[in-house]
Amino acid sequence: MRILRVLGVVGMAVVLAGCAEAAETADRVSACSQALGLANLNPYASAEEVAAQAQQKAEELRNLGNQVTDQTLQQNLFAIADSYVALEQRKSQGISDINDWVQTNTANLERLRQACT
Repeated sequence: MRILRVLGVVGMAVVLAGCAEAAETADRVSACSQALGLANLNPYASAEEVAAQAQQKAEELRNLGNQVTDQTLQQNLFAIADSYVALEQRKSQGISDINDWVQTNTANLERLRQACT
């Protein structure tokens, strides 16, 4: 009887570990899809609109980063959030040449896509 209990407990531990891994994967997939959905910023809008959108996107990306357990994904989310903060600062200072930001953000998004696969 004791052996059956031990086997039952071990079996439950395996099932729960599988559930935790599935939940982590689901959280990762959700965070990835949300983050990739945030990449639709029009950098040629007015400075005020871009600054507001960039600030909102940076906050959302940081919140997502704080919710995931995958360190690579978290670092990528924070890097993209930082790039939106940089864009917000550039636009609020009236700097209109954002080609370097676009290149940096494109590289960040590629790293995010790789972390999400």
